[in-house]
Amino acid sequence: MFAAKRKDLRKTLREFSRENGFDAGNISKLERGILPPPQSKGKRLQYASALGIKEGSDDWLEFCDLATISAGKIPADIISDKELLASVPVFFRSIRKDGIDKEKIQELLETIKAELR
Repeated sequence: MFAAKRKDLRKTLREFSRENGFDAGNISKLERGILPPPQSKGKRLQYASALGIKEGSDDWLEFCDLATISAGKIPADIISDKELLASVPVFFRSIRKDGIDKEKIQELLETIKAELR
């Protein structure tokens, strides 16, 4: 997501880094998955702002979810929802048992969206 958002800004890695006071080597490693995404909200806000991602937006939630998941953690809003958290093991069990392809993921997303309405 990071590299795609930066490219949407039509900035080279070096331009983006220089304009925002970031180390180009670290941004490169972050984009390639060599350096893990930051876990501190402050650093996430700094990167998000540079990428044009507004706090609280859908892109912000995805940005934070990807960073949290990359650290092997479950996002805090999922953990705080006891009912939703209880369904996570069922989800994992289903994936392990049946496997999952793009079509099944889409069906699952549609089911979840319908439940949330």
